[in-house]
Amino acid sequence: MAREGSVFVILAAVAANVVIAAGKFAAAFITGSSALLSEAVHSVVDSADGLLLYLGEHLSRRPADRAHPFGHGRELYFWSMIVSMVIFGAGGGISVYEGILHLAHPADVTRPAWNYGVLAFAAIFESISWVIAVRHFRATRPRGRGVVETIRRSKDPAQFIVLLEDSAALVGLVIAAAGLGLDALLGVRVFDGIASILIGVLLGLVAAILLYETRGLLIGESLDGERAEVIRRIAAEDQAVEAAGAPLTMHLGPDDVLLNLDLRFRRGLSLDEVESAVRRLEEKIRDRHPEIRRIFIEAGSLASLAKWEDGRPKDAGRVE
Repeated sequence: MAREGSVFVILAAVAANVVIAAGKFAAAFITGSSALLSEAVHSVVDSADGLLLYLGEHLSRRPADRAHPFGHGRELYFWSMIVSMVIFGAGGGISVYEGILHLAHPADVTRPAWNYGVLAFAAIFESISWVIAVRHFRATRPRGRGVVETIRRSKDPAQFIVLLEDSAALVGLVIAAAGLGLDALLGVRVFDGIASILIGVLLGLVAAILLYETRGLLIGESLDGERAEVIRRIAAEDQAVEAAGAPLTMHLGPDDVLLNLDLRFRRGLSLDEVESAVRRLEEKIRDRHPEIRRIFIEAGSLASLAKWEDGRPKDAGRVE
């Protein structure tokens, strides 16, 4: 259900940004405002990003096939990375370039009422999209976990990309309004261009955050240490297990985790008893963590098991 909610948030943001972009472009053409043109580009980029995220969500749900036996879950991570690059290049780059042009060749901004009317119109729609994104983010955020930590530990980029984009859009509207207001108040035709540059810098910062987060997901992130320790304890406490090594996990998608578990079974067990123990462990692990869809258990006399002290691995890799 969480991912279904992500799709709704994405489509709501796309719809809002398409309407906003049209209004901003019209106002920028009529008034000649550089900041408003940058905001229009910003909205177009956000619309394109939403469509790319939706494409990633759709492609990631394709079933496994012979060429991709672990499925297509990482499609979402790939397209999230593309979104980050689009924000940086198309959004940030064009906004900074437009602002520099305006500073080099200052021009009067005409019909300011149009600018403020469109900015107010955009603020309403952006706020609606932002509220939807915030509600979904809160619904999926674990209790007691902060916003920054939730973003850092999230395995579903759609949960935080739309939220960050909408937040940046609202800040960008404030910057654009401030630039236009200072131009009109002081009569110095530079603040509109400065506002455009600041909007570009803002987009660059957002893109940098997203690139950092999506890079880790694309490379392959593991389950957090707490859940990995729970898995190890489930295995170690089983009656058929003598020792359990550190679980090796990797996210193949937001709700698709691969688990490799090294176990040493007690001596004297028959093959049937070992097979029964493996099935029992798989059921216990999946019951506790349903996102773990693929479990590979390496059993026998292990050449190397990680020592564990106080629930944390120590001297992993030392031969016992």
